[in-house]
Amino acid sequence: MNVDEDLKKNTTVAYISMEIGVDSNIPTYSGGLGVLSGDTIRSSADLELPMVGICLCYSSGYFYQFFNEFGEQKEREIEWNFFYEFDRIPRPISMKIENKDVKVSAWQYNVIGQSGHVLPIYLLTTDIEVNEDWVKKMTGSLYDSTSRWNRIVQEMILGIGGVKLLKSLGYDNIQTYHLNEGHGSFAMVELYNMLNGDIEKVKEKVVFTTHTPVPAGHDRFKQELVDKVFENRMPAEIKKLADDKGEFNMTFLGMALSRYRNGVAKKHGDISRKMFPQYEIDHITNGIHLPFWVSKPIRKVFGRKWPNWRANPSILENAVVLDPLDIFDAHIKNKFNLISYQKGHSWNLLDEEMITIGFARRFATYKRATLIFHDIDRIGKICKNNIQFIFAGKAHPKDQMGKEYIQKIHEAGEYLYDNYGVKVVMMENYNMDLAHMLVSGVDIWLNTPERYREASGTSGMKAALNGVLNLSVQDGWWLEGYKMNHLAGWGIGPDDSNPEDPGVSNDWDLDANALYEILENEVIPTYMNHDEWIFRQINAISLAAYFNTHRMMLQYAEKAYRLKKQKPWKFE
Repeated sequence: MNVDEDLKKNTTVAYISMEIGVDSNIPTYSGGLGVLSGDTIRSSADLELPMVGICLCYSSGYFYQFFNEFGEQKEREIEWNFFYEFDRIPRPISMKIENKDVKVSAWQYNVIGQSGHVLPIYLLTTDIEVNEDWVKKMTGSLYDSTSRWNRIVQEMILGIGGVKLLKSLGYDNIQTYHLNEGHGSFAMVELYNMLNGDIEKVKEKVVFTTHTPVPAGHDRFKQELVDKVFENRMPAEIKKLADDKGEFNMTFLGMALSRYRNGVAKKHGDISRKMFPQYEIDHITNGIHLPFWVSKPIRKVFGRKWPNWRANPSILENAVVLDPLDIFDAHIKNKFNLISYQKGHSWNLLDEEMITIGFARRFATYKRATLIFHDIDRIGKICKNNIQFIFAGKAHPKDQMGKEYIQKIHEAGEYLYDNYGVKVVMMENYNMDLAHMLVSGVDIWLNTPERYREASGTSGMKAALNGVLNLSVQDGWWLEGYKMNHLAGWGIGPDDSNPEDPGVSNDWDLDANALYEILENEVIPTYMNHDEWIFRQINAISLAAYFNTHRMMLQYAEKAYRLKKQKPWKFE
């Protein structure tokens, strides 16, 4: 489907992201960053924001995950066919990588908003006939871990190729390039060249969002590698701005050459300002696309009460008027749906009557997936005849510690089942389809990251939308959500009111003990009180009135994109 020329002319925002999760069957995402990007695009289409999306097209995706009999993660490459869902752009662009002219084409995927507004996404690819075989593989795998050379080349294609492609397609009125993390920061190199080396004009074009609250998480490349792939075409002024003790830091570049910078939660904004005190850094708390993540049974409840809730998500702050029996019935349907699916994909069959705790996310070590099993006999005694667990998530193929956490969950599950009859299930190949079932079908959503390392997190927002209670360390979005409504779940350990308090920030003993006490003294007794539990579910739903991407994108439109107010946007 070709993009109308008027639409191109009126498009003023280019959203550049290494991952955009638009559909579970389109493997252009690995985790929360990509899923958030997909929700960003969906809400922007609903709100008719003048935006276009840029990502890479990964012919081998991320990877397909499965486990052997010892609970070890194994990976297989996947191949996906996008010919029927996408349109190929007619003419490839050319860009220099080392001394090689590389042709870059793109597949177009259109996201259609509620009003019919079209928001195109262009997925860049080097997998075209005119390129040599080794060049075709440059965009093959998401977060290609085979070498740093592959990684920097992918980021060159995303940033430089993205800007070039939009220019070639006739998007001549882009006023804002929104870089979602540092992966796209090489876009500034192309803008620098287009704007005749005027740094101030480059800054006026760029908005930068950081998602990483720890220095080690920011993308860096050896200067020698940058010199190699750019063949000394990297402007010295840009190289200086990105310098990080002899390395090229993509976040440094994003911060230095942007007119607006933001973190993705209130606390994350505070942390980012401490990390980069030389810059003004705002915060816009993340959200989720409510129509995409609401389960069918809950959607029907909303629709009967508020027929226009999709266009006015703030109405969910009145969730207290929902019929408790409707919420109970909807949740039971979701729970049965999840457990029916699980029974077809695991030998250890879950029980519909048990309190079901879900944990699903990337298996990065800071997320502490195994904290719940820190004192395995104590948790066994607490959970016996009361609680069961369902886990899902992928560890990066090169993350050995993350893989070990998955294996530890397998071992903990065998021990708990043999000694206490407690069921622990680990589902294979976590994706958005499985996420839909998990965030609506469990009773409790567990989140236990090391404190102040969770920039925002959005899976707990999806759970709350569907009437699932959060049980989370007070970090990221939950610091705001729990303060907003204490009845929406439970906060594990201290909040951020005294961050200097020694010995409490990430102590496994203290956090595990706090978690166990909440389970034993609050979660189980509350679950036994049917009316109180449903009342809490309704309070959880009310959080969706704020934690949604419609609110988030209206804030970006006003604060970051400088868009004028016009229908259908409603700026508070």
